[in-house]
Amino acid sequence: MQTTVPHRLAPALTALAFAGALAGSAGVQAADQPPFAPMDVFALEWAAEPQVAPDGAQVVYRRMGFDVMTDQRRGNLWLAAADGSGQHKLTSHDGNESGARWSPDGSRIAYVRSAGDRDGAEIFVHWLTTGQDARITQLPASPDHLRWSPDGRQLAFAMQIDAEPPVVSEQKLDKPEGAEWAEPARITDRLYHERDGQGYLEPGFSHVFVVPADGGTARQVTSGDFHHRSPAWSADGATLYVTGNRSDNWEYDYRNSEVYAVDVSTGKTTAITSTPGPDTHPAPSPDGEHVAWLGFKDKEEAYQVTRLRVARPDGTGVVELLPGLDRSISAIAWAGDSSGLYVQYDDRGRSKISFTTLAGDFTPVADNLGGATIGRPYGGGSFSVSRTGVVAYNLTRPEHPGELAVVRGEDLTLLTDLNGDLLPHRALGEVEEFWWKSSHDERDIQGWIVKPPHFDPEKQYPLLVENHGGPISNYGERFSPEIQLYAAAGYVVFYPNPRGSTGYGEEFGNLLYHNYPGEDYDDIMSGVDAVIARGYVDPDELYVTGGSAGGIMSAWMIGKSDRFKSAAVIKPVMNWYSKTLNADNWFWYYHTRYPGTPWTNPDDYLKFSPISLVGNVTTPTLVMVGLDDLRTPPSQAKQLYHALKYRKVPTVLVELPGASHNIAKRPSQLVEKVGHILAWFDREHGMDEAEKAAGAQTAP
Repeated sequence: MQTTVPHRLAPALTALAFAGALAGSAGVQAADQPPFAPMDVFALEWAAEPQVAPDGAQVVYRRMGFDVMTDQRRGNLWLAAADGSGQHKLTSHDGNESGARWSPDGSRIAYVRSAGDRDGAEIFVHWLTTGQDARITQLPASPDHLRWSPDGRQLAFAMQIDAEPPVVSEQKLDKPEGAEWAEPARITDRLYHERDGQGYLEPGFSHVFVVPADGGTARQVTSGDFHHRSPAWSADGATLYVTGNRSDNWEYDYRNSEVYAVDVSTGKTTAITSTPGPDTHPAPSPDGEHVAWLGFKDKEEAYQVTRLRVARPDGTGVVELLPGLDRSISAIAWAGDSSGLYVQYDDRGRSKISFTTLAGDFTPVADNLGGATIGRPYGGGSFSVSRTGVVAYNLTRPEHPGELAVVRGEDLTLLTDLNGDLLPHRALGEVEEFWWKSSHDERDIQGWIVKPPHFDPEKQYPLLVENHGGPISNYGERFSPEIQLYAAAGYVVFYPNPRGSTGYGEEFGNLLYHNYPGEDYDDIMSGVDAVIARGYVDPDELYVTGGSAGGIMSAWMIGKSDRFKSAAVIKPVMNWYSKTLNADNWFWYYHTRYPGTPWTNPDDYLKFSPISLVGNVTTPTLVMVGLDDLRTPPSQAKQLYHALKYRKVPTVLVELPGASHNIAKRPSQLVEKVGHILAWFDREHGMDEAEKAAGAQTAP
């Protein structure tokens, strides 16, 4: 598919033009067009990990979708012409492929895929001229972050190297042959030993390796009992820049990391940064004159903006670029001529790319990145830049997930229409940006309203409030199957970005410092009133839901207000005292979320716990959690369920087997989650409709 428009002159018109180009007839909702339906989720596809060739002529990307038979996400590599003339699958492999990177001369693509003969993955290389693929490694663990050396002869990557667990008992027992005994004890002495979505982390350290691009033995370059990640080659190929923390106190100094220069031949490692706080994403310039990275000086607050820094290769002469941007930069890439860097950041519900020269001159390049986070309308997305200045990225709008797009000069070209066989034939809910004043301090707050398909402004609809997680995160103008399913069920959906959301500056994001939940509650309730004032929402038909931090806020809202007819609290934290020492990321909360620790400041931890308000709740409430959730463990959801059950407040507990914190990871559970929420809300809504009908029949 090819759709090209000039994009820098009229970004709003560009968004409309692409929405129309992708939606086709969906721009006008025919009366017989069905709404987006649960099984449509399995048919969605989206573009991820776009990598443009050095000459800008082609883009390799990961074409993502759901496998309805295995209930898993799948991703294969596809190759698209940058002029929009066509695309084809890169290899004949049917399994997952990821992490594609072009060789410097553009003749080969390295990538990671399942080797097929064991668990784990290996590095493969694809030759463009012959179409052949070859496995070039035999590794003990899965590699990631592939990077070609400047001469194309080597590939750098990161990989976990196992370490021995601690031993408590030396006791040896003689197990009879054929006996089936219990698994041996799992012993750890680490601060960080489990991760949501992965479970128990085997002991070990991430190290950087290099391997000949034609195949051979991988050689470890970094050393020591430290983690080393994100390798990036210097222009001369003699040095790899990595990020890590090699201090003696690295395990407890977890908020800090440095950029290191590692001599590829000798392994000598030298820190080039020293600022307290995270220094990540090292990026040497193509001309060898500079190294860029991202980071900030840590003040131990709820939120700080991630900054862009540039220095000489040895770390001297540090300069901060774009000090006035006041947005967190999440990714960077050098221009081919080393004149400046492309940066990615979120701004008021949209993910953007801009270019900055080394002098700080700032130029917008692209808008509406994302569409790779399928579920709710979170940010994300990624981009790459060719030596010739062609920018490839995934573009999303509320009407579609991520599609592959390129920016070349003044023109934006859409290369794919992955959902053209589905979404033009569905009536989608219209998404409208919405601003209002907070009742707390008159701050401007942003959110979005989604109207049901075939919306009639003369009618009144039930309102469903969807609170985002984080809370240091954001929703925005992005496609969301969950939101569309709510709208298709006849609800006006309202999703706000209250204080603490990202994309509005450091001060706004840090308003939750030692104050969460706080006045973000007032921001949301003010938004509810502003939506009601529009006239098409029934003020007696209010519903609220949200997951993670959104679940916390939903529980907080029904503890402070009885205005909601029904609630669905998804994977919440109900009790910070018990959650903080029980979650996989438990150590990240100290001092920044609340003062001190649970045992030094118990009153603070209780004051901000929704369990403190549970005695006020009268709202019928569904509670949901994944049984393998390590981030907000099931015990948190059960505290709410058991408290409501004890108080005889209508409630039900929904537990999803095998689900981690990311419930939407498996498509069936994404759909099941929405289905349970709608059924619970419809139970109250349906009862009300029945009462109205009965009243009409008995009225004189």
